[in-house]
Amino acid sequence: MLNNALQFIIQSLFNLFIMAFLLRFYLQLMRAPYRNPFSQFIGALTNFAVFPVRRVIPGLWGLDLASLSIAWLLQLAMLLLLLWLGDFPLTVAGAGAFGGIVLWSLAKLLSLSLYLLMGAVIVQALLSWVNPYTPLAPLLASLTEPFLRPARQLIPLISGIDLSPLVVLFIIQLLLILPVAWLEQMAYRMIF
Repeated sequence: MLNNALQFIIQSLFNLFIMAFLLRFYLQLMRAPYRNPFSQFIGALTNFAVFPVRRVIPGLWGLDLASLSIAWLLQLAMLLLLLWLGDFPLTVAGAGAFGGIVLWSLAKLLSLSLYLLMGAVIVQALLSWVNPYTPLAPLLASLTEPFLRPARQLIPLISGIDLSPLVVLFIIQLLLILPVAWLEQMAYRMIF
């Protein structure tokens, strides 16, 4: 019982930081406005780790590889810690098992990225009905617009209602069910 509580605490804390570093990466990737209070919060929360890592891992073509690398390393560390707490024999695991753990961490990072996009689409859709002029709106628009724009071209407005978020959420769900779940299963088979 104590082991389950400890695993819950580890997953919660690690996932919060992983999401913060992923958000930093995606905000910079999508050229989100930095003057937004939420962007500044994410920057201030993650600066302690990103600045030193940037000395070792520089950006490439405008991508913040330091933030992405930290998110992946945190995901990898979390999985290793959870496996250790679950009495997985890490010391005698072979190279295939460690390759599976690396693949599993990449699949989990991809899954978390898709969940972040899903959350951004849902929050943006809700705010467009409740408060479209919130300071969070430009930030959410910069994150979701590259995905919503193609869906809007396929499905026009119906009585003034935009159904493109439903299409994007449907596609995200399919991606989580098919390729991401397949990667996780493949990694699981390599580990166990």
